[in-house]
Amino acid sequence: MNGEKPALADCKLSVNERAADRVALLRRDAEALRVQVRSDDSGVCIVDAGIDAPGSVAAGVLVGEICMGGFGEVSVRTGQGWPTWLDVRSSQPVLACLASQYAGWSLAATKEETGGKKFFALGSGPARALACKEPLFAELGYRDRAAAGVLVLEVDRPPPAVVIAKILRDCGLRAADLTLVLTPTRSATGTTQVVARVLEVALHKAHELGFALAHVVDGVASAPLPAPSPDGVQAMGRSNDAILYGGRVHLTVRGDDAAARQLAQKLPSRNSPDFGRSFADIFAAVEYDFYKIDPALFAPAEVWVSNLDSGNTWHGGALEMDLLYRLWLQQA
Repeated sequence: MNGEKPALADCKLSVNERAADRVALLRRDAEALRVQVRSDDSGVCIVDAGIDAPGSVAAGVLVGEICMGGFGEVSVRTGQGWPTWLDVRSSQPVLACLASQYAGWSLAATKEETGGKKFFALGSGPARALACKEPLFAELGYRDRAAAGVLVLEVDRPPPAVVIAKILRDCGLRAADLTLVLTPTRSATGTTQVVARVLEVALHKAHELGFALAHVVDGVASAPLPAPSPDGVQAMGRSNDAILYGGRVHLTVRGDDAAARQLAQKLPSRNSPDFGRSFADIFAAVEYDFYKIDPALFAPAEVWVSNLDSGNTWHGGALEMDLLYRLWLQQA
């Protein structure tokens, strides 16, 4: 952090409390959103947003806002170059994207613990900030203290009891105060909520590049929304390609111009040697080990960085819609 004060050291805002109204809406409008709500044996609320329930784009938009702790807005629009786009914005981008939306909480269980198949998932959303199990929270200087929480899991089966017990223990919550939202990427909900991470991907890349997060003031982003695929790997590929090749981000920052210019130059996904290949192909080439993929690839295609202190704006990267057409489009 180069001696800088942690970006969220003085933040008293609660991502879990702010997201609560959207969680209530997801549960209340379950039928209209094509999701299913139930309680497990312990009393935890489970929202199936795409495993046995069909899910929907509308549910994915709502889950995207839940993931951002209620401090971001996600909307659908029509646009040029592709029929459906997602727009994402936040005036608290570090809080919304890194302290909440980022899928950084590793949750695993062995075959012995589950009595069947091993389980692994990355938890995202507000409850991460209750558990604070990731080093990132010490860097941010943030911890939530809410009495209820919500966690989103990109999974194709419900988490086992041992994992749910761990979440409750680490978050310090009663079962009745935890909601788990399950969103397999092959569902409409899952694909939508992944594409809604376009701003988060930019914030995470900025953090990896060493940009001072306390200097990030505002964020606006967009990305095309592909059709979900029934194949899990292809679904993951499409949703990531939407960001890598169709994601566009505008960050508003403070500080010196050299840092802002360097961020615009280094942030776009074209800085990775894997740029230009479908994510599904890249994933297969590393034998489906997410952690073997070049970290520089995880970034939007096009970036603008505006410095409030100087009034200057820098631009880097470009959309690669022709590539997305080849990957997504079948001619009638």
